[in-house]
Amino acid sequence: MEQVPEDWQRGLVIVAHPDDIEYGAAAAVARWTGQGKDIRYVLVTSGEAGIAGMPPAEAGPLRQAEEIASAKVVGVEQVEFLGYPDGRVQESLELRRDLAAAIRRHRPEMLVLFNFGDTWAPGYANSADHRAVGRAGLDAASDAGNEWIFPELSDLPPWSPRWAAVVGPVATHAVDVTATVEQAAASLAEHRRYLEVLSSEPVADQVAAIVDMATGPKDGFPAERAVGFELYYFG
Repeated sequence: MEQVPEDWQRGLVIVAHPDDIEYGAAAAVARWTGQGKDIRYVLVTSGEAGIAGMPPAEAGPLRQAEEIASAKVVGVEQVEFLGYPDGRVQESLELRRDLAAAIRRHRPEMLVLFNFGDTWAPGYANSADHRAVGRAGLDAASDAGNEWIFPELSDLPPWSPRWAAVVGPVATHAVDVTATVEQAAASLAEHRRYLEVLSSEPVADQVAAIVDMATGPKDGFPAERAVGFELYYFG
């Protein structure tokens, strides 16, 4: 398994919900910001439908605040929310256009996306939002470099990333995160209210289990802890 390329300076992470990044990519983000790279986050929803018993009008601002705090732990200062409805995101031309606009605004060389497959493992379905956002994001990586697909974005110069790295069960490349696992855990722990409702287990135990799963060793990659990605090339 090869190392994810790191000869770049600007990265953009696009996901559906607050906590998606912390469930997979945060340890890699911490490594990259530690190298001096400029990483930014775009979240399609505010996760407002994600806390049982808490109305969306209350949960949305709370989850935004948790994500902003979480991002700071791994060195990310710019966090953008697009305001799509949590749980009802569709893989639409509108979403592709908005993600292409985000790519043009932030001009990343490396685009990071979340698993958009139908499953996480046999018998474990992926969420509709994850599928829609990941697939639209991959399409938007091409759309953003074409001046004719969304002419209404003419005020933003075309831009194409060099790569898209997708966090998920399929991995072609990996990043050594042995030195940043603790940062990743601290970042996930910022989602305290969400985790408290998600499970009756103590938040610290949930965090440890999630980070261990996300940063386990990868076959064929020489690192004690690693995050795996499926890498796409855009030239």
